[in-house]
Amino acid sequence: MKAVILNKNGNLEDGFTEQPKPKSNEVLIQIKASGFNPIDYQMLENELERKLISSPILGRELSGIVVDKGSEVKDFNIGDEVFCGSGSMGSNGTYAEYIAVPEAIVSFKPKNISFEQAASIPSAGLTSLQIFNRLKLNPENTILVTGAAGGVGSFLIKLLLAHNIRQLIVTVGSEENRQLLLNLGLKKHQIINYKDENLIENLLKANNDQPFEFGIDLVGNSMSEVTAEVLKINGTYVDVTALVNKDAHEILFNKGTLIMNISNYTYGMIKKYEYYKNSLLEIKRLIENGTILPPQHKFVGNLSLNTVLQAHSILKNNQTQGHKLIMKH
Repeated sequence: MKAVILNKNGNLEDGFTEQPKPKSNEVLIQIKASGFNPIDYQMLENELERKLISSPILGRELSGIVVDKGSEVKDFNIGDEVFCGSGSMGSNGTYAEYIAVPEAIVSFKPKNISFEQAASIPSAGLTSLQIFNRLKLNPENTILVTGAAGGVGSFLIKLLLAHNIRQLIVTVGSEENRQLLLNLGLKKHQIINYKDENLIENLLKANNDQPFEFGIDLVGNSMSEVTAEVLKINGTYVDVTALVNKDAHEILFNKGTLIMNISNYTYGMIKKYEYYKNSLLEIKRLIENGTILPPQHKFVGNLSLNTVLQAHSILKNNQTQGHKLIMKH
């Protein structure tokens, strides 16, 4: 099968490899579309993320059609349209024509969206839904979301608004991203440009001069410090990036903050695969009944090295403009 492969020198290249064969509990999926995530290029550049490489073929989320299945597979038949986040649980990554994955992590694709839209969901959708479910928010809570126009942020905003959680203040860095969030249903006063002077003062002013109960940090680094500064005593800091800097840690500790770490990888480590299937089925239900819409996506190109490198560059330079990057297969 055709694939984009990580060679022994640590560089990606166009190539061919043997098509995987499904194990007894696996389905073989012909990939129709796949999504790109920052971890894709981070695994090539970051020592910590490099440890997550389990195959010379990268890529972590997909939609496609079941074309073969193992003898113990009960939930799926050949021809079923599906989507999933494969992570390190597949025979290979998604930069390929086919992948074999445990049926336990796979969901039927929402019937009312395209393969491209479905491929844009798993990573951002699973992360957003985990944040929402674990926080157990109510309409009175005050919440800061940094990096709100990204894949996770925009999906999370849709979830929150759909459940009448509206005391939100968010940060963006461009007029395009501000417009995107206005289109999702936020008001002008809820959207703060993180590049403006007096950012901390502006955030608190937008929240009626009060510190926030919850800080959902989708950016990390210097923004982790800003988030820590505007949280109330005994507030909750939601860490999605693992990029909290030293000063932020000190502030959070001194404030007695509850730090909630968000990781989908956790459930793969302990082989709790029902987390993935059940979460995707919940997202499927929300999309099919019109409660939320799938992320906006941008078609980068067909399966090739050029498409992968172009997508990695867009992600690395923060040029997605709120769109999920998609590759067709």
